[in-house]
This record gives sequence, C-alpha cells and structure tokens, in this order.
Amino acid sequence: MRKKLWYLLLIGGLILFIGVSSNFVLAEGLTATEIMERVDDNEYIESARMEAKMIIEDRGRKRVNEFYSYLQGENSLSEFTNPRDRGTRYLKLGNDLWMYFPAAEDLVSISGHMMRDGMMGSDFSYEDSVESQQLSELYHFELKGEEIINGGETYVILATAREGEDVSYYQRKIWVDQERFVMLRGEYFSTSGRLLKEMEVKEVQEFRDGRYFPIEVVMNDKLRQGSRTTMKVTEIDFDYDIPEGKISLETLN
Repeated sequence: MRKKLWYLLLIGGLILFIGVSSNFVLAEGLTATEIMERVDDNEYIESARMEAKMIIEDRGRKRVNEFYSYLQGENSLSEFTNPRDRGTRYLKLGNDLWMYFPAAEDLVSISGHMMRDGMMGSDFSYEDSVESQQLSELYHFELKGEEIINGGETYVILATAREGEDVSYYQRKIWVDQERFVMLRGEYFSTSGRLLKEMEVKEVQEFRDGRYFPIEVVMNDKLRQGSRTTMKVTEIDFDYDIPEGKISLETLN
C-alpha cells in the first residue's frame, strides 16, 4: 500500500513538474527581440489607406477630428475632413513633416521643439507621427516578466533606445498580448526616467492572413492635466495601391 501511494505521489509530481516546465518553456521560448519582431509584423504598415478619427478630451471639453491617410512605409499624407479642420493636410517624408492650412493657403514645416506639441491639440505629438520605423530597428529589448491584462496573458518588455537612433521616447515599457502579438499597453519615459505618456489599446481587430491590428487606442499625455485622446480606425485597407506621386510636396497644396 505504501509503495502504491509513493508511486502515485511520484507520478503526480512528475506530471506537475512537466506541466510547469512546459509553461516555462512556452514563456521563455521567444526572446524579447523575437516577440517585438512579431509585433512589428502585425503593426508595421507597408502601404495602406486608412480612415480614422481622434476624440480629444481636454479638461471637460470634447471634440472630434476626422481624417483619412495614405501610408507607405515611413511616408504618409493625411487630410482632415471634419468641418472645423476640413482641408488641413499633413505630409510626412521620412523624418520631415509639413502642414498645409487651406484657409491661409500656407505651408508650414514642423521641426525642432514644435515636434513635441500635440497634433491638432491631441495627446499624440507630431513626433509620435514621425516615428514610423519598426520598433525592432530603434530599440534594444529586455523581457521583464509576464502579467495578466483583461484576463489575457502578456509579456512585459522594457525597450531602450539604440545608440544613435532618433526616437520619441528613450525608454518604453510595453505589454504584449501573448496570443496575438499586439501591444496592449505602453508607458513612455524620458532619458531622466520621467513618465511622459501612457497608452492603452481598447480594441484589436483580426484582418486577412491572421494579422492583428489595434483599431482603438487611448493616449494620455502625463504632462497635461485632464487630457486624453482616443484614436479610432474606422476603415483600413492594407497593401493599398497608392498612386505614384500621391505622397509628395506637389500634392500637399
């Protein structure tokens, strides 16, 4: 009887050990860089046409800006369509950004300290819109652990800017969904370690070929009191055939 009991306990312990070991291998099977490369596969846009809106809430006031964009790698052209901002356009070519105001027929180059300002008064800065490279090209990554968010398991990753790379935030703490490989939450820090912004993904949609993409994102600028901006993608067509010359200075005004 004792031998039988000992045998059952041994088998039970082995089963438990194998189960724990399997979970450990599953969690440790991917490096932080491999995880973020899979995130890039989902979230980096080679080419697309997108329609979206920004819901800006600032100290009790609320407004909605609607726009459409053509995106091609690191370049994009956006035009606002809501009545207040109709015809206002943004052009991004690499790290250069221009803005066209139709009422004044004025073309402005946005650079320097202006890049940190909120785009159209939102919590998304002009600098945020310029940084369109894959994150795996800009940062070194370290896997810090795992956490549960809204009932789902996530990898917690610390991203630190690569030397010589021009990035919006020196360090980021990122929570990555373990099944869909999209970012669900982010905290963005300055070189001094100050928390600058918080990001939370509210909705993720699956597209063809098993691609997951965040279609509702909330950004909170911690340097602005009572402010937050929700970005909602209402329509997106990946691998869109953008006409040649569409994203250029010639079409901006």
